[in-house]
Amino acid sequence: MPELDRYFDVLLDRGGSDLHLSVGYPPTIRLKGELVALDQAPLDRPTIIRLMDELLDQERREYFHAYHDLDFAYGYEDKARVRANYLYKTTGPGAVFRTIPSEILTTEQLGLPSAVVKLADRRAGLVLVTGPTGSGKSTTLAALLDHINRTREGHILTIEDPVEFVHRPRKCQITHREVGVDTPSFADAIRSAGRENADVILIGELRGRETMKMALQLASFGVLIFATVHTNSAPATINRFVNAFPASQQPQIRGMLAESLAGIIAQQLLKRADGSGRIAAQEILIGTSGVSAAIREAKTTMLQSLIQSGGIYGMQSIDAVLGGLVAEGKVTARDAIEKAADKETFAKRPEVVKALQG
Repeated sequence: MPELDRYFDVLLDRGGSDLHLSVGYPPTIRLKGELVALDQAPLDRPTIIRLMDELLDQERREYFHAYHDLDFAYGYEDKARVRANYLYKTTGPGAVFRTIPSEILTTEQLGLPSAVVKLADRRAGLVLVTGPTGSGKSTTLAALLDHINRTREGHILTIEDPVEFVHRPRKCQITHREVGVDTPSFADAIRSAGRENADVILIGELRGRETMKMALQLASFGVLIFATVHTNSAPATINRFVNAFPASQQPQIRGMLAESLAGIIAQQLLKRADGSGRIAAQEILIGTSGVSAAIREAKTTMLQSLIQSGGIYGMQSIDAVLGGLVAEGKVTARDAIEKAADKETFAKRPEVVKALQG
């Protein structure tokens, strides 16, 4: 049994999300958003190398110590899967492990808005889930794929680096492909995905203009595409997408995006006010005709007002959602202000002012 497994036991028993190993620091876990040391004694370089190497076969061990960077998934018995990131830094080797629950939470258990679930009921289009690292994007996507797996027949293909949540076939056939193991790259996997008769494709991350363009093409061919992008809002996601391409190609990309975009879910994760855990807040943009026109005509500055006025379609702004969470006492006003898009205006909202004064 690898020595690291005892740290994973503590991580799981205490309900933590991440384990950090770094030279000169004790083993540390992230618990309810805060970093907590497990021991007093700091780890030295030989100890960390020994702990990390135990999880690697010879090929991966040689690769990591040659290239100083490695991502992989580790199955800890039947308790959980762990996503590992190995790295070198100025003090030496280190690692961060993210727990992936063995049980996939349903859309109901996560409390996802109905507009988000309806995106999973679509038969074609591009659905982007965005947010900073650690905001729960993978958990939300796993719940949406699980919803599809339970409610209709089809073929779900996931392309990830590494594979995180492992879905068992229910009504759907499931194909998991891991970049670096089952396919050389995201681009190679997406390129061949069109020949694999998939109804739904999850792309772990859209990296670069080639994968972005291929995802758009697949969505326009009648496939439902889910993908993640590292941005903090729906309008910023559109800009990131378009600006990844040279100016000469941007009109074409805007046209493809306007035609294929089903929706964007921009997610933030906040600590609960009572300290019991964390709660997600989602900004939702739906690909209506008005949104499509704004994208096609390069008027992304209009998107925020379209979100604010699009409640009938299930759209919601992050600031409105955060205001509701503050009013309900689920998050503190200070934490909400930190995540708000327009912090100055948000701080003047009546429910926020009341909470700050209380």
